[in-house]
Amino acid sequence: MKITLVRHAEVIEEYQGKYNGHIDIPLSKNGKKQAQKLAQKLKNENFDRIYCSDLIRAKQTLDAFDLDIEPVYTDRLREKSWGKHEGKSFEEIQSEGIEYKSFEQWINELDGEDIESYCNNAKEYFFNTISKSDSRNILVITHAGFIKTILAIVKNIPLEDAFKINISYTNYVVLNGKSMNIFEL
Repeated sequence: MKITLVRHAEVIEEYQGKYNGHIDIPLSKNGKKQAQKLAQKLKNENFDRIYCSDLIRAKQTLDAFDLDIEPVYTDRLREKSWGKHEGKSFEEIQSEGIEYKSFEQWINELDGEDIESYCNNAKEYFFNTISKSDSRNILVITHAGFIKTILAIVKNIPLEDAFKINISYTNYVVLNGKSMNIFEL
């Protein structure tokens, strides 16, 4: 089984570099071009199952693909919710009085979805739905946080180390048996 995990294309400028979580943000003009390039690059992959986050930035990325199969749209592939901090940059959050001391402290101090619950959801959906599929070549359009969470689990590394991995817009990770490769567009 081959699973391709894709981060959605670039969002509109005012939300770039922010903790966007569950905010439903469209792609930028450049993001739409990135999605087209990604679709062109992956056009010969013959995906037989497609899962996609239900947020518009993921849906618009998938819209660039010429599909013969119906995708599964789900909120289970979303980014972690950051509560009242969604749509804010690291600096904006710090200006509210939250000081970064460590990765774990920062993640736990921001409100929104509990990180342990988020990780458990990602793990459960990935291993009990996506990887249990009888499909041979699966495309997943999701968010950087979801991909990094899965990488932490698959590579058996701390979540903090996985979050240091650069997964830019339209970068993708291919899991194929025991091999894993990260690709840039």
